[in-house]
Amino acid sequence: MRLHDQMAQTGTRLFRWRSYVLLGVVPLLIYVLTKGPRIDQTLGPIAGYLWSVACILMVLTGEGVRILTVSFVDPRTSGRNVKEQIASELNTTGIYSQLRNPLYLGNCLMYLGIVLYAQSLTLGVLLALVLVPYYERIIAAEESFLATKFGQDYADWCDRTPAFWPKFADYIAPARGFSLRMVISREYTSAFGAVLALYLVNLGLAKLGPAPVPVSPHWHWALSLSALCAAAVYLVKTRTRWLRAR
Repeated sequence: MRLHDQMAQTGTRLFRWRSYVLLGVVPLLIYVLTKGPRIDQTLGPIAGYLWSVACILMVLTGEGVRILTVSFVDPRTSGRNVKEQIASELNTTGIYSQLRNPLYLGNCLMYLGIVLYAQSLTLGVLLALVLVPYYERIIAAEESFLATKFGQDYADWCDRTPAFWPKFADYIAPARGFSLRMVISREYTSAFGAVLALYLVNLGLAKLGPAPVPVSPHWHWALSLSALCAAAVYLVKTRTRWLRAR
């Protein structure tokens, strides 16, 4: 079996778990949290604060990339399907004119931002080393599917568009208009998950370290508001037609 085919076969099995990769580092993350905020401890509170801000900005950037992706595409593409590959059309405009896998770039930025928020560069590097082969195989599986379905159109798109790192040139305006419904419907779980993860990391730094400290009330408010918004969106999505794709 060719190496690409073997990678694609592995990627097909990994595809359904692509949204849960961060759970694999939870044991290591808990261990890191027991050491406390090490950047604060070694470089001082200002450095720790700036590090935390940078990590949160990384998470927000990742979510922003995801929003730019899902807000302009056909509802039957770039989805959260887990059982099989789905693509009603080939997305080549908007952010897809800059890179072929923007959702995975967004995911990686969010995952790394959350883990680095624990103030452990070592764990961040370890996660990056896991994410590269993990998503490489999932992308290989998707490429095989898209190449079979779209043929030469897909090959031409691959020739002019990088797989993962944006090229920041030759931007093509989205073929579809912005859809707020799509953003809310698809991204409310991702946004809430990011806030919850950051909250739990912050809670761990405050309570599991060698010198426990109170958690800032801002984090309690952030989690409460995020949970209320997520619950409201869930109710609207499941009990009305307003968030259905059009």
